[in-house]
Amino acid sequence: MGLSGKQMRYLRALAHPLQPILQIGKSGVTEQVVDQIGLALEARELIKISVLKNSAVTIEEAAQLIQSMTKAEIVQTIGRTLIVYRRSQDHRTIVLPRA
Repeated sequence: MGLSGKQMRYLRALAHPLQPILQIGKSGVTEQVVDQIGLALEARELIKISVLKNSAVTIEEAAQLIQSMTKAEIVQTIGRTLIVYRRSQDHRTIVLPRA
């Protein structure tokens, strides 16, 4: 899909007040976690995920796995938090600015 810089800034601004809704722990990015991310993205389009310190994967590895397994865009990584976006098929609530 590929987001432009303007769209990334817009999504970062929307994500600022959000709290992480999922945590990746010592099991890493499992299939169950990916399923939950997919469901959350379909319902909300934009989510935050926190990677715990005891996680088996680094934040960069988690971002790559989530991006490839969910076909989502990683908007930003801040510390141990990921901001993830994927356009919903049914609930399109976020209207992105033109590129």
